[in-house]
Formats: sequence, C-alpha cells, structure tokens
Amino acid sequence: MYPIFFTLPSWLPFMGGAPITSFGVFMFLSFLTGGMLLRAEMERTGHEPDRAWDLVFMAVLGGVIGAKAYYVLLNYESLFADPVSAIFSRGGMVWYGGFAGALLLIVFEIKRRALPLGQMADLCSPTLAIGYAVGRMGCFLVGDDYGRPTDAWVGIAFPNGTPATNVESLERSFGIQIDPALIERFGQVIPVHPTQLYEIGMASLIFLVLWRLRVHQHRAGWLFWLCLTLLSVERFLVEFVRVKDDRFFGPLTLAQVIAIALVLVGLLGVQRTWSAGGKNKGEKA
Repeated sequence: MYPIFFTLPSWLPFMGGAPITSFGVFMFLSFLTGGMLLRAEMERTGHEPDRAWDLVFMAVLGGVIGAKAYYVLLNYESLFADPVSAIFSRGGMVWYGGFAGALLLIVFEIKRRALPLGQMADLCSPTLAIGYAVGRMGCFLVGDDYGRPTDAWVGIAFPNGTPATNVESLERSFGIQIDPALIERFGQVIPVHPTQLYEIGMASLIFLVLWRLRVHQHRAGWLFWLCLTLLSVERFLVEFVRVKDDRFFGPLTLAQVIAIALVLVGLLGVQRTWSAGGKNKGEKA
C-alpha cells in the first residue's frame, strides 16, 4: 500500500526529512471531517459554531494520550524493556483507549463551557462514526489492523504492512499457523481479510443511520447511546476475522469483551432516554 505519501525536503528546519505517513494524514482528516460536521451541527442548533474546534482539540489530545496509554498497558513488557520507545513511538494507537481519553476531555470541555452535556453528546455522535471511518483508511494504507489469512476474493496482501503479511511475520507476531495450501498458492506473502475496509463500510453505514436520526423525539443523549451500541457491535463482529494476539477469553479478544460491556451500557442508555416528547429534538434546549 502507501505507508508514506512523501518525505519533507531536507532543507526544512526542524522537520526536514520527516516522512508524511498515510496514517497521520488520515488521522488529521478524520478530526477535520468530524470538526466540520460538528461545527455545522452546532450552528444549526443555535450554539457558537467555533466551540466545535475546542471539542475537536480535546478529542485529539485525549484520543492520542488514551490510545497510547491503552497500548502501553496492554504491552507492558515492551514498556519495561524500552520505556522511551514504547511511549513515544509512532505506532501503538488503540481505539478503545483513544475513545476513553477523548471522551473524558470532551466532557471536561463541555462542562467547562457550560454546554448541555446530553445534547452535545448527540451532536458529536455522527461525527464520531464518520471520523472513525476516515481514520481507518489510514490503517488500510499503512497496512495495519488487518485480518486473518484468507483465500477469498476479498483478500489483500500487505507486503509492506506493519507487520508485513508474510508467513514469518504472521507466525512470529501473532502466533498463527499458516495453512500450507495458502503458502503453496500465494507464496510467502499471504492475503488477509482487509478488516480496515470492513470497518470503513460499517462505520459509514452507522454514520448514515445516525445522521438520519439526529433530529429525534427522545431525551438528550439518546443518539449517543445508540452510537455507542452500534459502534461496539461493529467492533465485536469485525474482531472475529481480525488477526490478534489478545484472545485471552477463549475465542474472544479483549476488544470483544469490552465491546460486549459497552453494548450493554449503550442499550441501557438507549432504554433510559427512550421517552417521547423529550426536550431534545436536535435543537437547542
């Protein structure tokens, strides 16, 4: 794929020679897309539109810190072996950690600005889904977060992935045994499920559903709980074909166990905010 789009000229001060990665570009685009949609929604509902960028800044800060913290805790051996590399390396960004970190700082900013929490959560929900879809394109281009080996027509090989989908890397990094029939057919570079594209498709569909329902008759926060439920179901399903080394719960990964918990929390939230005629109808309270 295209892990690096281009390299900055060496004569540039401070950043000369630095690579511009596809992951970094699409992470930027995900926050930019979410921010633009959130700004439009805040303007529509009578709030100061530029407050959207304050929330986006908090999402970026909390997302990066949370994603890295989750990865470091999950891979504590690398933290003890090389703390500086584990904490400050480009890689190691985990969705659930990023979501938790971003959520904490966004709630802090909403409270600090005295904005209505439930309504702001509803306004942020569609942007969360589409931002996730955009960000996953970066994972696809860099060759990360892919799925299990497959001989299906959807299979895509990542010879320059992180790690590459060759037999040695898959066995060493994830401890899976490659079917000899796959090696005979494809050689040492094995096609895998492009789970990044699966997630892009599902998250985009969730965005369309949330966007269609953003003006609703339920209590404030209903759309957020629905968003949490749908995104958690999406993650639970895609994990079945993800190549992972954290299946600590039989066939289930740690991410799937978290997803189950979040689905239950989301459904409880949906039920508690399911009262027709509530004040929040997608408008300012």
